[in-house]
Amino acid sequence: MAFRSFVRPLVRHLLPALCAALLAAGAAHAMPERIKDLASVAGVRNNQLVGYGLVVGLDGSGDQTTQTPFTVQSIINMLGNMGVTLPLGTNLQLKNVAAVMVTASLPPFARPGQQIDVTVSSIGNAKSLRGGTLVMTPLKGVDGQIYAIAQGNLAVGGAGAQAGGASQTINHLAAGRVPAGATVERGVPTLLGQGEHVVLELHDTDFGTARRVVDAINLATMPGTAQALDGRTIQVRAPLDPTARVAFLGRLESLNVTPVQQAARVIINSRTGSVVMNQQVKLQNVAVAHGNLTVTVMTEQDVSQPAPFSPGRTVITERGEINIEQEPGQMVDVQAGTNLADVVKALNALGAKPMDLVSILQAMKAAGALRAELEVI
Repeated sequence: MAFRSFVRPLVRHLLPALCAALLAAGAAHAMPERIKDLASVAGVRNNQLVGYGLVVGLDGSGDQTTQTPFTVQSIINMLGNMGVTLPLGTNLQLKNVAAVMVTASLPPFARPGQQIDVTVSSIGNAKSLRGGTLVMTPLKGVDGQIYAIAQGNLAVGGAGAQAGGASQTINHLAAGRVPAGATVERGVPTLLGQGEHVVLELHDTDFGTARRVVDAINLATMPGTAQALDGRTIQVRAPLDPTARVAFLGRLESLNVTPVQQAARVIINSRTGSVVMNQQVKLQNVAVAHGNLTVTVMTEQDVSQPAPFSPGRTVITERGEINIEQEPGQMVDVQAGTNLADVVKALNALGAKPMDLVSILQAMKAAGALRAELEVI
């Protein structure tokens, strides 16, 4: 009885802490996400717009008209539309004007009068767009129709200065943005499904995640509401009334689903040598030898002088020397790793540079020691 009287209060005291620890451990491995973050409604998408325009008001940093004749032609056409006729043979020397491309993304369900941001990029040889103003520019879609009109002052996040042949530039000055710089003139019809069905499209194809999304929707609504057509597409029965359909989709997007763990993948940037890997990467036991090879080529010039009063002449000859050095590559036993921390520790033990690590990872994959997909970007 004394033992029970001691154990029961102890269990009562430790049980909440133990349950909290188990829940925290489960949450660390299973991170639920909203369906809104995992999928999108088919047909609800952005539309890209593009236009050609002019930026004026630059402080002598515009296009050099001798090398960008399209800028001069654009100015002549614009002035002609405004009723200004230039004499024939007029040689325009413009320094405050730059030809630009204007791009924007038209969001779904956009209506006339709505304002969107635009990006302005120089297509000539302008040194800077800082302080410029974008003149009214029509933005067209892929069908050639005008969907928005852009105009406004540019915001360029950079600075530059030059004097005495020296120059210094911070950030990029040949592109900028005009916040809320375009007004939508025409909307793009967007349908929320066809008939009684709405289709959800997962961002990543995964049969397990599709099954879990279907189960979550059927559990929150009624059985048979959702069904997976393939590993990415999910068909959902939705109300026909537009108001009820919008409310129904809003409720679906807020449902939490724990996605299936993604496949092990290693992303390699061949230009910068960056290596990024996800948590599913595993490494088998493997031995690696890696040594650096250095080739040095030196050229020295020698002067050959003839004897005094001889008919010869001074000749300059070159003497080349090539030296090849290779650091000894010791065989390193890389231990197997079952989680990301072990893999990172094993790769750091090699002491290889990022560019060398790219070749080592590729060789490990070929040897079957790297349990991951290699993707080079």
